[in-house]
Amino acid sequence: MTEPGGLPVAATTFPHLQKQQYMSLTTYRKNGEAVATPVWFAQIGDKLYVYSDADAGKIKRLRHTTRVSVAPCTATGTVTGAAQEATARILSDAEGQIALDAINRKYGWQKRALALLNRVMSLFSRSESEDAGTAYLEITAT
Repeated sequence: MTEPGGLPVAATTFPHLQKQQYMSLTTYRKNGEAVATPVWFAQIGDKLYVYSDADAGKIKRLRHTTRVSVAPCTATGTVTGAAQEATARILSDAEGQIALDAINRKYGWQKRALALLNRVMSLFSRSESEDAGTAYLEITAT
């Protein structure tokens, strides 16, 4: 089985996420409390890739524990299947290009439209804060 663009997808790793558009990514606070977030993702081989704002809560939580769980979900975060334990790591900027390319291939025009909307929204933002950038995650089954 291959992903659009010809990259291999391992059918045995994260089988419950095959052909899914959204994934519930659960990260854990220092006190152990679970926090689930619906995200776009792409799979290459036996790894999942996710992107997020670099200052998002999920990124902060991953800095103290790499433990995560993943499950298929709807765009609003309603879990629709079994959760699977995994580990996540924040990728370097150079490694993040792999994640970005995979997500762009999977979501195509939707990803480009969201990026355009975000740029337009930032023009009207009155916030003085600088954009924290983007963080990319690599998720591996445990």
